[in-house]
Amino acid sequence: MRKLVYLLNLTLLLASLAKAKPHTNIIYILADDLGYGDLSILGQSHFETPHIDKLARKGMIFTDHYSGSTVCAPSRASLLSGLHTGHAPVRGNLEWQPEGQYPMPEDTFIIPQMLKAAGYTSGIFGKWGLGAPETSSEPLGMGFDRFYGYNCQRIAHHYYPYFLWDNDQLEVLWDNFGMETGTYAPDLIHQEALDFIEANQEQAFFCYYAIIQPHAEMFAQEKYMKKYRGKFLPESSYIGTDSGPSFRKHAYGSQPEAHAAFAAMVNCIDDYVGDIVAKLEALGITEDTLIIFTSDNGPHMEAGHDPAYFNSNGPFNGVKRDLYEGGIRVPMIATWPSQIEAGSTTSHISAFWDVFPTFAEISGQPIPENIDGLSFLPTLLGKDEQAEHDYLYWEFHEKKGRQAVRKGNWKGVRYQVSVSPDSPIELYDLSADLGETENLAEQYPEIAAELSNLMAKARSVHPDPNFNFPDRRYVPRNTLGSKK
Repeated sequence: MRKLVYLLNLTLLLASLAKAKPHTNIIYILADDLGYGDLSILGQSHFETPHIDKLARKGMIFTDHYSGSTVCAPSRASLLSGLHTGHAPVRGNLEWQPEGQYPMPEDTFIIPQMLKAAGYTSGIFGKWGLGAPETSSEPLGMGFDRFYGYNCQRIAHHYYPYFLWDNDQLEVLWDNFGMETGTYAPDLIHQEALDFIEANQEQAFFCYYAIIQPHAEMFAQEKYMKKYRGKFLPESSYIGTDSGPSFRKHAYGSQPEAHAAFAAMVNCIDDYVGDIVAKLEALGITEDTLIIFTSDNGPHMEAGHDPAYFNSNGPFNGVKRDLYEGGIRVPMIATWPSQIEAGSTTSHISAFWDVFPTFAEISGQPIPENIDGLSFLPTLLGKDEQAEHDYLYWEFHEKKGRQAVRKGNWKGVRYQVSVSPDSPIELYDLSADLGETENLAEQYPEIAAELSNLMAKARSVHPDPNFNFPDRRYVPRNTLGSKK
């Protein structure tokens, strides 16, 4: 009898282990064009972000975290590939006609492919922007098991689009046809993200939630607009495109209340985060889930948004498309109740290309040797053995070419690279000058020369000339990366 009880208990234990999740769930929430100063816990005074603030109080704030780039596509390519923009497969917002952006090569190895080997189910919800339909890097062809949202970041300018992608099928939003505004697409995307979490609660999952707010155009649901209407006077108004051939294809729609709309959009993001936390709690998987919240670059200045009014870039100089701190230093919050100390802060210098190796280490997968990232898992766990970057590097192929390097507290910035490869480097000491107001290149010529040399050696030549200096006009490249 005793032997029978033992065998029964052993059977139950083995069954329980067989059902156990192999690893921690990962939810990576990426806001679009949200500035460092747009969260109330980081200084925003015009409105509050209580759910995100609560997330920060329960976890860790990274004060020195950087996006992959200063615009959408290259930033996301850096995130998923573990490569900075000197090596990444996509280095700019190169369009693909009629829908989508320049694809990554078919052999590009990205986060969901790595996690699949560890038994994860992966889903992307929101904006893709890294390979048009029927090219080599559609989401489902790059390791994701579920995709719902916008393939094309140009179409993602619009909150009432004519269609979204449901895996590899178009989902037509009939009540948005003509000039109708029946369905606010981010709400659909949000529900799909919540459904994915619930459907995969019994197994390890990776939810890449690429929220499209607060990217222009400046549209929010009426329930949020009512809350902020008339509170941020004088209002900022924008006259955009409200009909004609460009309507909902690229050009932003008009917004007479852009200040209210911006606060409303951030409020919506905050509520989305609150919903995700509530879902995890309801499912009883909060302790097993790492949540990271961040933004793909600094704040934009489009369609009526005025980042100066909201102090969206916080203490930093520059906005989206700049390589000053305001364009690339982004908020990052991480919570993992069983592992991360609540209310903690770190000044560890990290960037998007560190996310890949961090997730690899969490999931027990080998870290590829040819990536630029370093795992920040030791920092998350409060360990002392955190590896540090020798330097961080960025390049940007619009605006006549821009480069930047951070090495310790020294920051080098070079503009006009495409038209003048030997343009002078600007040098800033971030320990004393977060706003990058005092160029110290003449005072410290040896340091300036060192950072200039790093800019030269940090990059490789890209096979597409549109992603190389000198500057070239971006044109559609509808043959490269095609499956056909």
